[in-house]
Amino acid sequence: MMGVDVGELAQRIKDIVAVLGNFKKEREEGRSRADYIVQLKDDIRRYYGYSDWLCDKLFQYFSPSEAVQFIESCETRRPLSLRTNTIKTRRRDLAQILINRGVNLDPLGKWTKVGLVVYNSEVPVGATPEYLAGHYMQQSASSFMPVMSLAPQDGETILDMCAAPGGKTAYISALMRNTGVLFSNDNSRERLKALVANNHRMGVTNCVVTCMDGRVYHKMRSNFDRVLLDAPCTGLGVISHDPSVKINKTERDLILCAHTQKQLILSAIDSIDAHSKTGGYLVYSTCSITIEENEAVIDYALHKRHVKLVPTGLEFGEPGRTKFQTKRFHPSMTQTRRFYPHTHNMDGFFVAKLKKLDNEIPKREDDEPEEEIVPEVQEGPAQAEEGAEEGASMALEKKPAAAAAAAGKAEKPTLTGATYKERKREKDRIRKARVKALRAAQAAKEGRAPDDSDVEPEELKDEAAPKAEPEKKDEAEEAEEKDEADEEDDTERAIRELKAHNERGTPLTERRRAAPTATATATATATATATPAKTPAKAAKTPAPAPEKEE
Repeated sequence: MMGVDVGELAQRIKDIVAVLGNFKKEREEGRSRADYIVQLKDDIRRYYGYSDWLCDKLFQYFSPSEAVQFIESCETRRPLSLRTNTIKTRRRDLAQILINRGVNLDPLGKWTKVGLVVYNSEVPVGATPEYLAGHYMQQSASSFMPVMSLAPQDGETILDMCAAPGGKTAYISALMRNTGVLFSNDNSRERLKALVANNHRMGVTNCVVTCMDGRVYHKMRSNFDRVLLDAPCTGLGVISHDPSVKINKTERDLILCAHTQKQLILSAIDSIDAHSKTGGYLVYSTCSITIEENEAVIDYALHKRHVKLVPTGLEFGEPGRTKFQTKRFHPSMTQTRRFYPHTHNMDGFFVAKLKKLDNEIPKREDDEPEEEIVPEVQEGPAQAEEGAEEGASMALEKKPAAAAAAAGKAEKPTLTGATYKERKREKDRIRKARVKALRAAQAAKEGRAPDDSDVEPEELKDEAAPKAEPEKKDEAEEAEEKDEADEEDDTERAIRELKAHNERGTPLTERRRAAPTATATATATATATATPAKTPAKAAKTPAPAPEKEE
């Protein structure tokens, strides 16, 4: 702490927050509001261990007092919550059994009929016979919200696009009462192992597990009644579970996650059947509080597809933001819901519910063409953002064609030649025509007749200097050129042999008769092997070639 007392830092943070709350009366003379905020950020970074980037971001999303409340709430873990598996038991029976085992618990809240909150326990909650039998699952309270908003119905076909480790999948199956079909997908084979294990333990029997890149899932199936997209994110709402987020996350991570989320939400919308009799809904959620990963992604989907925001059906939660700095979002964004640790005593979460209106993808002239996605499946326990980094980098570096034209890059002429040589001759003709045209223009500008002795135009000097990479030839052309090269080699070899033998005085015909070429020998051997020896007597009578005499 560089010699600064920790208690002094904590007290100064409280004092600055109090001054900013009543700035006109409490501020010191000659000290501006910006000075107080700079001091507050510096104290927070030193006291709580936040990076400069994350501290600045939190002050963009919250007021100074609310930012401090959020940071303080992230220093303590949220209460342990359990979800009753209604496929195997009821909450009342489960609560009675756990109380008898020495677990101090209460119902989680009036907003859920399956949740329990645990204050303390004399036994490991994750190792009781009821847990191993699949009567309940340890699940954060905020993870209940997306599934409750999805409201799955019996007999529907539902997709959980980013399902691992399987807590929401088991909840959806319980609400469907093991009817219909539930597709649980994730692009990490390693994470799917936990999902399959949880499905077996919880008694889920209507689930199909797939391992695909969610960004191209709509190409496999596009007739789901409902889709849940709990998108991978930066995790800035669950800092209490992973304190490393304080220093590990950067602006680049935020951009990459937002880019992947936009691709996933378009694929999720395209996977839904707008004409479903019971559904046609998408629930999008993240465990992040950033606006770039939440409202900005929903606003992007509203512009790209025929969808609209509908009420989430959740009884509490703060409404979504309709503006952030210079950005303005759709007015219906207030129907989304935000959850904060300092307000609702649960992990930071965002939930939005969309209704698909039409299966046709709208086409607007001002929209850029959507990027072609290369599917990726993670074989090992890699980070979820690895698949997004390359695609996001390509999207950031992409330049429109108009900029290239403005830079003076001429469009390459289309060549019609069938072979490489024909195309090469065609290029030469095009170049000569350009030289002739430019010389004529130059002579006309100077008021004289064009002359072939004119200096080569400046526009073509760059083309003539360092030549570009040669055009790639097809297999037939390469084989043709190789045969020509072989013929040239044989000719040169024959000439060398003739000269050598003439100098020694030995006729070349006798030399070749005495020592047949390797090709002829190999051909004779292959023929003898392939043809059965019907007349061994005749073969024996054939005399062997005489050995070559040394000169």
